[in-house]
Amino acid sequence: PQTFEYVARPAATRPTLDALREQRGGLSGRLKALMIGDSEESAFTRATLGDTLLYTARIWPSIAHDIDDVDRAMRWGFGWELGPFEIIDAIGIRTLLEALGASEQAPALLADALAQGRDTIRSGTTFNPEAAELLVLPAARSRGVVVGNAAATVVDTGDGIFAVELHSKMNAIGGDTLAMLQAGVARAEHEGAGLIVATQGQVFSAGANLMLLLMEAQDGEWDAVDAMVRSFQRTVLSLRDAQVPVVLAINGLTLGGACEMSLHATGVQAAAETYMGLVEVGVGLIPAGCGTKEMLRRALARRPGRQNDPLPFVQQAFETMGFGTVSTSAAHARALGFLRDGDGVTMNRARLHADARELVQARAAGYVPGRAPASIAVGGPDMLAALHLGVHLAHRAGRISDYDAVIGRKLAWVLAGGNVPHATEVSEDYLLDLEREAFLSLCGEPNTQARIAYTLKTGKTLRN
Repeated sequence: PQTFEYVARPAATRPTLDALREQRGGLSGRLKALMIGDSEESAFTRATLGDTLLYTARIWPSIAHDIDDVDRAMRWGFGWELGPFEIIDAIGIRTLLEALGASEQAPALLADALAQGRDTIRSGTTFNPEAAELLVLPAARSRGVVVGNAAATVVDTGDGIFAVELHSKMNAIGGDTLAMLQAGVARAEHEGAGLIVATQGQVFSAGANLMLLLMEAQDGEWDAVDAMVRSFQRTVLSLRDAQVPVVLAINGLTLGGACEMSLHATGVQAAAETYMGLVEVGVGLIPAGCGTKEMLRRALARRPGRQNDPLPFVQQAFETMGFGTVSTSAAHARALGFLRDGDGVTMNRARLHADARELVQARAAGYVPGRAPASIAVGGPDMLAALHLGVHLAHRAGRISDYDAVIGRKLAWVLAGGNVPHATEVSEDYLLDLEREAFLSLCGEPNTQARIAYTLKTGKTLRN
């Protein structure tokens, strides 16, 4: 403080909670351990969270219709993973009161539950506050799984609408996920009227399975990497070209490959809190699951007329991908071009899947399948030079690293149409080939492999 010199915080000063060192049992187990422990942090927990729980149990009748509404408010509005009454049930009423020394002054709600022979407020320790008609995936699972694997399952939600439910860690997209997406599309086409893709988790998907990609790249298995990218591209396009409407119900993180899937689905129903983006540059790559191609197509579609200069629109898409911009909300995702005017936004997260089903039903009647665009305009050498200039200026200004510039030039190459001699129109397949070639060439770069490894280890981005 005297010199104002910056000193990095030593790693040893990071807090370690002794009460939780060996604790298992998820959030419920950790909260219980903190509440009953002898440590300094346990005393702090009792004095803060403990008092809050007792206060809530006393005051709720004057502020809410029922305790479910209180839990909803704290989870939806304040980001708690469990509401206060869910926390009380997770800890146990007797354990909580004894830890707080409040057994003689228990709020009426807790005392009544104990008098009825329960150690929880609710008859069970789990709480599902949603109305039955909103429980789309749980109701479908209760009727049985159509087909499934470790990454996803296909279920029948009724009325001819099937669903692919993602349920792997962070819903990372690998071969198993692609297989279930393909199976879901096939089942809906042959036996149904539409398909939704959704998850019960707080994250829709963090993108492609980077661990598998890194292993193949480090081993030099380029044919395997090429096959992975081709399979991803085919699956993404199958969502657009399906004979029935396919709607993605997205929420939370929807990054990389998951964003590319959303760009090609018939429609998207997005939770208001959706963080969407093509973030591949952060791991040393470019979007190669049809994302670069689609962002170019959408950029050109926003151009008022064919006679207008396409550069400002293409440059906006280039910067969105090049800087790995992630939306701060569904509304922001629409402004960035990730969502279209016809895509829906759900304010109440609990309604997301039901709203997605309604969107499928609305589009099912007389549905006309999507198809590849006849051609896509590319700017050729002039466009490439303009995008390269943007990379050069950003690098000179210190906004991007040396390797960011390398990736930026690869991305510019694809958006400009590769080695076409002049501005022209090319096929979708041509651009997908450029995407794949750029992706494969970057996979072989040590800097890209270092970025992927760093992200897998730390969850952060390495700007080498």
